[in-house]
Amino acid sequence: QVQLVESGGGSVQAGGSLRLSCTASGIIFDRYAISWFRQGPGKERELIATIFTGGKIANYPDAVKGRFTVSRDNAANTAYLQMNNLKAEDTAVYYCAGGSGNHNYARADAYRYWGQGTQVTVSS
Repeated sequence: QVQLVESGGGSVQAGGSLRLSCTASGIIFDRYAISWFRQGPGKERELIATIFTGGKIANYPDAVKGRFTVSRDNAANTAYLQMNNLKAEDTAVYYCAGGSGNHNYARADAYRYWGQGTQVTVSS
């Protein structure tokens, strides 16, 4: 059984930091690209970042550039999203997703596996 489990969400004040984790089981983790998405209240789901199997990173929207950093530890089967200088508009449910093979990872349908999401709430 494949699982992606996010953790690390919570409530913080603006300017604070959180580190989200996405721990995988049931897959050969280092063969999967891992992306972080978020969906804020009343908003479309948004791709934050993708980290590929070799560590290459793509797809930071301007809204998070310089504040969010994605990384992975293949030995721990875990990907991370470090979020600094959080703003109220970062409030959302954050999801990780995993995909393998030759796909357009900017598209949500490229991902075979999704986590359940973790809530991040930033108060101003």
